[in-house]
Amino acid sequence: MTAVDFTGSARPVAVLANPSAGRGRHRGLLPTVVHRLAAGGHPVRVLDARTPAQARAVCRAAVDDGAAALVAVGGDGTVHLALQAVAGTPVPFAVVPAGTGNDFAGDTGFPADPLAAADAIAAALRHGRSHPIDLARATAADGTQRWYGAVLAAGIDAIINERANRMRWPRGPRRYDLAILVELSRLRPRRYTLRLDGVTYELDAVLVAVGNCASYGGGMRICPAADPTDGLLDVVVGGRFNRRTLLRVKSRIYPGTHVDHPLVRSFQARTVEVAAAGITSYADGERVAELPVTITAAPAAVRLLR
Repeated sequence: MTAVDFTGSARPVAVLANPSAGRGRHRGLLPTVVHRLAAGGHPVRVLDARTPAQARAVCRAAVDDGAAALVAVGGDGTVHLALQAVAGTPVPFAVVPAGTGNDFAGDTGFPADPLAAADAIAAALRHGRSHPIDLARATAADGTQRWYGAVLAAGIDAIINERANRMRWPRGPRRYDLAILVELSRLRPRRYTLRLDGVTYELDAVLVAVGNCASYGGGMRICPAADPTDGLLDVVVGGRFNRRTLLRVKSRIYPGTHVDHPLVRSFQARTVEVAAAGITSYADGERVAELPVTITAAPAAVRLLR
């Protein structure tokens, strides 16, 4: 923990809020969250953004203008957008969890209740308290880079996400459920090339996850040993699973005991290169890039207010 002197500063706290996060169940809380954040001693400014591109732009502008902090009010997708602006800068970051999946917030110690999280952030601002944690940086084949905080998926989970995002019907959660049924019916191991700190592995797998934190998908501890303060990435590989075995193992992902299955292998590395044909990776639930992708651990890349 390191103290940062925010006391007496008139710099605003910038807030990126997603009112549709968590299917809108916390939509009415934003005024109260803003009021509680103001107890940290700074003016609070809610950023105006209606699209992901606008969100990235206004967050970047707030950071460049010297915001006292950037706060994401929403789920992992909102966090992911905000991290693109704040990562690698001295501007502190915080999360008021208000999404369907709040994996980054939970794994990094923010209270699950949005108002309790706002109070904790305000207290950290008052006392000038922040904690450094690691992020991961994903680089696509064309050189495009993306920061992420939780987990990058590059297996059946990413394939399901990609199908669901291409579907125009049905709407809502049923679209994702249908994508699961379609892709499970077509489940087959894919050939992967993994390069972990320069050591190459050729293997067949249905699941590859690269975690800075432990969880994704709303509490599934896919990389249960991941620690966002150790300077390492955790890689979990699910090998030649058939449908029946994969469905049996799925319930073990929530507590993280799936890593004990004989078809699951775990690794740690500072740099991870993942290659396979026909797969688009997703990080923090957001589309990143087609494989191959190189992921690099970035120690102390962001400071959290909590």
